[in-house]
Amino acid sequence: MKIFLNYDDENTESLKIRDGISRICEVVADINYADLTISIGGDGTFLKSPKDKPLIGINTGTLGYLTEISPENINDALDDITKGNYYIENRMMLEGEVIRPNGDVLKIPPALNEIGLSKNAFGVVRFNVNVNGKLINSYTADGILLCTPTGSTAYNLSCGGPIVDPTAEIITLTPIAPHSILNRSIVLSDKSIVEIEITELRENTSAYVLYDGKPIEALNGDIIRIRKSDEITKIIKLENGSFIDTVRENIN
Repeated sequence: MKIFLNYDDENTESLKIRDGISRICEVVADINYADLTISIGGDGTFLKSPKDKPLIGINTGTLGYLTEISPENINDALDDITKGNYYIENRMMLEGEVIRPNGDVLKIPPALNEIGLSKNAFGVVRFNVNVNGKLINSYTADGILLCTPTGSTAYNLSCGGPIVDPTAEIITLTPIAPHSILNRSIVLSDKSIVEIEITELRENTSAYVLYDGKPIEALNGDIIRIRKSDEITKIIKLENGSFIDTVRENIN
């Protein structure tokens, strides 16, 4: 089995684990020749890993909702993977585009966790949210998140959104610090097309569309259209772990 490694090169533990795996497994430099990818780091490193091949993570970060393998269990996990003692979970992704008032269109690449609108430290953003062409609400807020089930335990959770089974096929809409009574998340069908129309960015306020943390500047009048992507992420799951186990361990 050929393995492609993606790792946090600023983390000493990640580098040690990389070297250890390289001594016992066939590691390739070109992902096109790999059977799978192993991410070594935290959830951020996992999200930055290429999604071309089935993916599993070794956690050298903090919570590790996405990174299933703990450093002390690496040898057992590698043995299971080598013997084929694992299964694949297909995780949905989101994608979209930013439509400028002048007609320019900026593609939003597929995101595993979320696509969101977020402001800087000053002011607020005013925006309308339309679902399948119908206005659902007008917000004055710090921003809004559209997250996948995989992303429910990330920024969405910090904003009070629900924890969702990562194998579900839904989209969760969660406002960020809204100046409104309607401050709850809304759960949508995965067939929904959501449009966020920025109606006002006040002076000294800048905003960004973030797809798994990567920014695209947002401007007054922009329409951010988001939908389920045709692309998926294949995540390797070992038989001795589950989503419920991960939630219980991290919350406690």
